[in-house]
Amino acid sequence: MKKQRKDKHFIKNPYYEGGLAAMRAFVRKHKTYPESALENKIEGSVRIRYKIDHKGNVVETKVIAGLGYGCDEEAARVVKLLKFQVPKNHVNKIHFHKTINVNFKLPKETPKTTITYQISSNKATQKQEKQSSSGGYSYTIKF
Repeated sequence: MKKQRKDKHFIKNPYYEGGLAAMRAFVRKHKTYPESALENKIEGSVRIRYKIDHKGNVVETKVIAGLGYGCDEEAARVVKLLKFQVPKNHVNKIHFHKTINVNFKLPKETPKTTITYQISSNKATQKQEKQSSSGGYSYTIKF
């Protein structure tokens, strides 16, 4: 009969379902950029220390290094939405502490498209346009 092997660790740590990449994707999806940070063009990361209870819920957050302009509050709000899987730790109800960085990067500005209309009244141009059956008007669209 084989001897039963004991677990390597007495206390088992909580984990996010899907791993670190899934947790980053969740934060990215639920995070909104604060208006005051957009107006002041604030970028950076907020470091948050959070507490996970024995059920896997985030019950407490504390900003360790913040940016201000509403970024700290938004990062804390998103972290409180996280839900962890906690393996049974015998009969003990243990709280776990972890830290996370929530990054805020300004969105890229997209170039604005402009549409320019040109109406020609030149008779020579109108003769050419009548031949091409465009009705005497020409227009140019610039992107």
